Amino acid sequence: MRSIVSAAFARVPTDVPRDKLTPLRLELERRLRAAVVEAHKAKAVQLYLPMRLSGDVNLGASIIVSEALLPARTGSVGTPGQGADPAEIAVQLLSGRAGDMDVSSGEIDGALVVRRERVAPAAAGEGVESAARRVDYFVSVPGDPGRWFVAAFSTIGAGDPRDDLADAMVEWFDALMTTFRWSWT
Repeated sequence: MRSIVSAAFARVPTDVPRDKLTPLRLELERRLRAAVVEAHKAKAVQLYLPMRLSGDVNLGASIIVSEALLPARTGSVGTPGQGADPAEIAVQLLSGRAGDMDVSSGEIDGALVVRRERVAPAAAGEGVESAARRVDYFVSVPGDPGRWFVAAFSTIGAGDPRDDLADAMVEWFDALMTTFRWSWT
């Protein structure tokens, strides 16, 4: 964690006073730790945080990858049965929309996919200072109806989750997900 923070601050001009940088450095480290803790709570298997500037723009975004395991349905006499049909799960995900949420479904590399997009409001009481644009992809694992791959993307754009930078970041994430391919070893 410290090496990530050090790399982020390596780009700061040397004439910036250390007493100005130390609080910022500590805050970045605190936020990184908090992001890792939240990803761990969500049972994430991967957490991606851009730590480099793109020109003069800091890309405020994250991707959390996790796996959702659904319990198998029981048979008629309590015996283990088949996993839930991915189409049934997709219908639940599609109908579970709340408020201003855009929901769609499709297929990626032969797997059923549900895509959800929304703007999550700021929640200062929970340490979330800015509204964020969130896009979630729920991808069924082929041949295993009880497993789903979940990729959750979040961006604050350039400060407004509906600004041009947020639109471009969401477009990039959609392109990334639509080129996703399964690989079995």
